[in-house]
Amino acid sequence: MWKFAVRNLLSRPARSALSLLGLTVAIAGMVGLFSVAKGIDATVEQTFGQIPGLLVMQTGAPIPLFSRLPLVWGDEIQQLDGVGVVTPEVLLRVNIINGKNVISPPRFFLGIDIASRLKLKKGIYLDAMKEGRFLGSEDLGKKHVVVSRAIAQQFEKKLGDTMRINGADMTIVGIYHCGSLLLDVAILVDVGTLRQQGWVDRDSACSFYVEPNGRVPIEVLSKKISEHFRGRSLVSNTTNSLWSLLALASPTTPSDSKPTNPISSLFGLINPQLKSADKEKTSGTDASSMTEPDKENALPIEVRSSSDWAEKVGEFSQDLDLFLALMTGIGMTIAVLSIINTMLMSVSERVIEFGILKANGWTPWDVLRLVTFESATLGLGGGLLGSFIGWLVTQVFNARWPERLNLYASPGLLVFSITFSTLIGMLGGLYPALWAMRLSPMEAIRRG
Repeated sequence: MWKFAVRNLLSRPARSALSLLGLTVAIAGMVGLFSVAKGIDATVEQTFGQIPGLLVMQTGAPIPLFSRLPLVWGDEIQQLDGVGVVTPEVLLRVNIINGKNVISPPRFFLGIDIASRLKLKKGIYLDAMKEGRFLGSEDLGKKHVVVSRAIAQQFEKKLGDTMRINGADMTIVGIYHCGSLLLDVAILVDVGTLRQQGWVDRDSACSFYVEPNGRVPIEVLSKKISEHFRGRSLVSNTTNSLWSLLALASPTTPSDSKPTNPISSLFGLINPQLKSADKEKTSGTDASSMTEPDKENALPIEVRSSSDWAEKVGEFSQDLDLFLALMTGIGMTIAVLSIINTMLMSVSERVIEFGILKANGWTPWDVLRLVTFESATLGLGGGLLGSFIGWLVTQVFNARWPERLNLYASPGLLVFSITFSTLIGMLGGLYPALWAMRLSPMEAIRRG
C-alpha cells in the first residue's frame, strides 16, 4: 500500500513538491522558533547549575544591577548558622570599551571582595580560568581585571594588554571561560578599585553571594536569612532606584579624577545622604518605629537559589512558548490547507481509478487507507526535511553569533516536529479520503 501511495505522489511531481515544500517551511519555522525557548532553558540550566549558593538582593530588583543593600548586612548574614562564606558583589554596566559604545551583547563590571571570594569552595569564575591568574591580594586597589574569553576575542586583547573601560585603563591579568551566555559577560575587578574610582558607594553592595556550609538545608537557610531581615527598612525603593540609575552613568569619568559630568556630580551630592541614612536605618534598627503595621512584616531582601532563578526564567519561557505556538499555528494552517488542496485535486482527478479499484474488489477502507497513506507520506517527508533544515539553521546561527545566541533544537523537539508533521499530513488528507471512499464504483466511473 505504501509503495502504491508513493508511486501515485510521484506521478504528479510538481503538485506533490509544492505541498511538501509548504509543510517543510512550516516545520522548519517551528523548529527554529521553539529552539529559542529551548535555548533559554538550556542556558539557564547550564548557568545556574554551576551556582550552588544563594544570592541575597533587594526585594523587587529583577537582577543585582538594580539592587542596593547596606554592606554591613553581609556581616550579619555571616553570623547565621549554616552560612559558610558571604561575599559582597557590585554589578555595574560597562558603557564604553576602547572608545566604542557597548550595547549588545552587554558587558558588566563585577566588583568582588577578593578576600572572601578566595574562601569559596566552588568559585564559578575561579574554576573557569583558562589563561593567566585570578585576582589575588596583590590586586587590591589596582586596576587589574579578569575578562571572559569572549570579551578578549571581541576586542582582540590578550594577557597583559590594557583595555580602556568606562574611561579607566585596566590591565588584563586573567581570562576565563564559563561557556554560558549569562556568565561570560563579566569583567571582574576588585570592588575597592571601583570605589576608588567613585563609581560605587563605600557602604553598599548590589548583592551578597552566600555559600552554605552544608550543616543546614539550603531551603531552610534561605528562609532563615529572609526572616533575619524581616521588618528592616531600606532608604526607599525610589531612592535606591535613582541611585542605581545614577551609578550607571558615573563610570564614564576619567580614571584619575572625580566625577565631572552633571549626573555624576549629582550622584556625589546624594551619596553622603544615602550613607548616613543606611547607617541610621540598617545597622540593627527593626520595624518597631514604623507606623504602618504592614511594614512590620515587609521583607527588604529576596534570597534566591538556582532553582528560584530557573523558575522565574521558566515563567518567561512559558509565555514565550505560547507566543511561538501562535506564530507556528499560522504556518501550520497554511500547510494543512495546502495538503487538503493537493489531495482533493488528486482524488478528483482519479475518480475513474477509484471506481475501477472498487469494481475489482477494493473496499471503501482500502481507498481510505491509500489516500491517507499518500497524505501521511507528504507529512512525514515535510517533517524530516523541515526538522533537518531547522536544526541546521540553529547550528549556523549559533556558530555565527556564539556570544548572542544559544538556540537549541533538542532531540525531543525534532522528534515531536516529525510526528506532528505526519499527523498534520494525515489530517490534511482525511476529508479527500472520506469523499473518495463514499463513491460507488458506477458513480465513480460515471463522474470520470
